[in-house]
Amino acid sequence: MAFNSVQYLVFLALVVSAYPLLRKRGQNVLLLIASYVFYGAWDWRFLSLLWISTATDYLVGRGMGRHDDQRDRRRLLLVSMVVNLGLLGVFKYFNFFADSAATLLESVGLGADWPTLNVVLPVGISFYTFQTMSYTIDVYRRRIEPGEDPLAFAVFVAFFPQLVAGPIERARRLLPQFSVRRRIARGDDLVTSLHLIGLGLFKKVVIADAVAPHVDKAFSGAASAGWITLVVGVVGFALQIYGDFSGYSHIARGSARLLGIDLMVNFNQPYLSRNITHFWRTWHISLSTWLRDYLYIPLGGNRGSKWATYRNLMLTMLLGGLWHGAAWTFVAWGALHGAFLALHRRFRSSTAGTELDMPRLRDVPAVIVTFAAVTLTWVFFRAASFGEAWSYLSGIVSLRPGAVERTAVWIVVPAFVVAVVIDLAQRRARRHEAIMSWPRLVRGFAYGAAAIAFIVFSGSAPVPFLYFQF
Repeated sequence: MAFNSVQYLVFLALVVSAYPLLRKRGQNVLLLIASYVFYGAWDWRFLSLLWISTATDYLVGRGMGRHDDQRDRRRLLLVSMVVNLGLLGVFKYFNFFADSAATLLESVGLGADWPTLNVVLPVGISFYTFQTMSYTIDVYRRRIEPGEDPLAFAVFVAFFPQLVAGPIERARRLLPQFSVRRRIARGDDLVTSLHLIGLGLFKKVVIADAVAPHVDKAFSGAASAGWITLVVGVVGFALQIYGDFSGYSHIARGSARLLGIDLMVNFNQPYLSRNITHFWRTWHISLSTWLRDYLYIPLGGNRGSKWATYRNLMLTMLLGGLWHGAAWTFVAWGALHGAFLALHRRFRSSTAGTELDMPRLRDVPAVIVTFAAVTLTWVFFRAASFGEAWSYLSGIVSLRPGAVERTAVWIVVPAFVVAVVIDLAQRRARRHEAIMSWPRLVRGFAYGAAAIAFIVFSGSAPVPFLYFQF
């Protein structure tokens, strides 16, 4: 059974309390045991998959280090790809492709009786698979040296704060941090760590979990709900997935920082983006940069004709959509984002500015349009089927009449305002700990209001992190 928030904090405190008493190797042993306990709490059987990926890529990396012949190195890389993508394909995509093939054959009058694997999706398999694959690819490209310490490498793959939902770290950034003895956070680092954890819990409970029941109700009633209820529902989902995922990323960064480990920033106020390109530079940054470096650029990136660039964008985002889930709705979501990126590249201005600029008044229409486009694509991400997605969108486009769910409005609108205020403060300060630089009285009021809101909304049934399913 997975840890809830309180159990996780107790678990983290136990690890932190023992951490400074140990030397480097002891710290790594502790982190590895803690990581396997954390992951095994979900389903201990899937630890074997984690061990297979770890052992395969460590040995492949060491093998590449002993071979200069490019053909030998390519064969070793192929071993890594086959093992990792094979595990991912069987446990995440087998039923999807089998069912799709059966449907296709039936559509042309050929019956098909395909086998189905009734297995539970291993939590976080997409995240740690991409992380460990990036290691072997970088070793193959000679961008990093293969790791020599199997213990440090195992911790790199399984590090519990980011194991099940990222960020997807690169070996050249994270692996060296397990090669030295670390100190637990102290002073300002300790305050920053605790702030990040608190901010993450606030986003998760007060924003994501608060709107979740109203999102569920809107999507379950997609065929009959009025357009206002549907708009509120999909805006609520935009808040839910952002509060949920960015909240987890804050908790992961804060937890790692307590242990002397620096994880990358995975979100930079994406809903303040002025165009779709800026959005993807600030949303799930570890995935978007992974797709750029290991898929988009190898496909040719923007080095060919403009049509080749559009094709590369579409292929990258189609596979990015499929990475999120084994369903055609996720592929459609990726296709929409690929089309938006291609259109923006075709018509973008050379004076568009950078993605982390503070929005100005003249940028507001562009921010609203970008948010609206991204939010409408979330319909395909959230919907259980194409039928539900079309019902949802048609209800909005046709301005379908219907009673307004006032409770949903009273929850979603304040949550939206709070999320925007947090993001504007962070963008202005250019740091996620923006509140720490506020005047003491204002900071105290903000902390008090956050604590009250947390207590009010934490009494409802806990909602699992959305990205645990990917």
